[in-house]
Amino acid sequence: MNSTMAASSHRITMGPLVAAIDQGTSSTRFLVFNAKTAELLSHHLVEIKQSFPKEGWVEEDPKEILQSVYECMERTCEKLTQLNIDISNIKAIGVTNQRETTLVWDKETGEPLYNAIVWLDLRTQSTVERLINKTPGRNKNHLKHKTGLPISTYFSAVKLRWLMDNVDEVHDAVVSHRAMFGTVDSWLIWCLTGGKSGGVHCTDVTNASRTMLFNIHTLDWDPELCTYFGIPMEILPKVRSSSEIYGLMKLCSSRKCGALSGIPISGCLGDQSAALVGQMCFQEGQAKNTYGTGCFLLRNTGAKPVMSEHGLLTTVAYKLGRDQPACYALEGSVAIAGAVVRWLQDNLGIIKSSEELEQFAASVGTSYGCYFVPAFSGLYAPYWEPSARGIICGLTQFTNKYHVAFAALEAVCFQTREILDAMNQDSGIPLTQLQVDGGMTSNKLLMQLQADILCIPVVKPSMPETTALGAAMAAGSAEGVSVWSLKPEDLSEVTSEKFEPQINPEESEFRYARWKKAVQKSMNWETTEPVGNGNGETSIFSSVPLGFYIIGSILMLVGAKYLAGNN
Repeated sequence: MNSTMAASSHRITMGPLVAAIDQGTSSTRFLVFNAKTAELLSHHLVEIKQSFPKEGWVEEDPKEILQSVYECMERTCEKLTQLNIDISNIKAIGVTNQRETTLVWDKETGEPLYNAIVWLDLRTQSTVERLINKTPGRNKNHLKHKTGLPISTYFSAVKLRWLMDNVDEVHDAVVSHRAMFGTVDSWLIWCLTGGKSGGVHCTDVTNASRTMLFNIHTLDWDPELCTYFGIPMEILPKVRSSSEIYGLMKLCSSRKCGALSGIPISGCLGDQSAALVGQMCFQEGQAKNTYGTGCFLLRNTGAKPVMSEHGLLTTVAYKLGRDQPACYALEGSVAIAGAVVRWLQDNLGIIKSSEELEQFAASVGTSYGCYFVPAFSGLYAPYWEPSARGIICGLTQFTNKYHVAFAALEAVCFQTREILDAMNQDSGIPLTQLQVDGGMTSNKLLMQLQADILCIPVVKPSMPETTALGAAMAAGSAEGVSVWSLKPEDLSEVTSEKFEPQINPEESEFRYARWKKAVQKSMNWETTEPVGNGNGETSIFSSVPLGFYIIGSILMLVGAKYLAGNN
């Protein structure tokens, strides 16, 4: 009896809770926060499998993504019950997601019509080149005045175009008016609010602004852009603000998380916008950098979109309410950050974990003149160069895996320096410190390297889940929920750790200059039109430098064998 009374009194003092679904490129999380203190009470994480059917292709299974959300919700509900926290205290759920990743599904059956094409995917490179060649002066920024974006493989419109052109099921569903398009947020909200039985087909302004079909000035789908890409507007989700009630959770009562049924989904932000909100960058000029699969630096530019002259994107930062103004941001996007760790682990087998990468790098404390440009998906900001490919240069006989590990961490920092420089040039007001978040920030060596390479302090919050926090804040503050106040005086004080630069600026500049030289070497690597080998597949010799490299390597091996035989 006493334990029950203690548990119930504990539940009473807890106050309103807000949950967040954080569906990222490599994992899904479900997290529950205290709306009054922003304290993280419980969470669960499930990793997501990526598939690479062909070189440059990156896909994920939409059903696996949805299932991972259910699993995270169920496990978190179990953990809350063990903590004697009443699940009925959860008053709202927010959604944050990997952006640009493109899905099409059948609204009658609820079935996905193809795998999700992930933002990193390069299969649309020839489509992008064809589109750029059609523009006056072959200008990749031809649509930037409306979209804030260059024409690139990165954004959803070209992925959707590819699906319509190359997947019969998608084409047929579009023709027969059964197709629904969405980014990951739309897929999840539609499924969680009923799916084929009345699910809500919507997105928010931040996710919509990453499709190339959205006008960032009118804050709606643009008929001219849709015509340009040949996309029928009827398949697009309705665009809503980032903070309003979209619909109620509809879950089978037999599920362990069935108690979440009826809770409003009332927040939706693309992951980088959510991190900006979670870092409380509500003032013009405030910025944050998130280190996840990629690296994303966003700077709040206020109520007016600012067009970059230095290769950055103009994007919608957030719109926190139906009647609230939209806020904009400049963004520097780097494709490969945490993904380089996965590559060293899964592809090369150099490391067994991200912790081991930090140990390896720390054991040498230098790359010994080795530079690693991880342009696996071309180069994003500030170059927007899809023909670039990854290179490791400056190798000597002395170089070992520990130096390569250090060079991989430095690469993340150099890429951030490039986008920070571009941002400082665009705004004219240099950042005096950098707020950071994301999975890689647990690597203290990386954070110190970042401060050294930027020559400014790097500030990391003690609670690293700022992306999920941002989605929870948007959901909890929505009209009709109102359990989370976003007034400056009500926002909780954030504890953080600060990393100060420890090397002299001259050394930092020298290393940065060498990095820039390495970047130039990675450019114009991939030939634009692949050469077929007769059966519709691309030959390895379609890349001229790669062809020379392979032929040269074979000749050297033959020569070495011949010499060995003569000795």
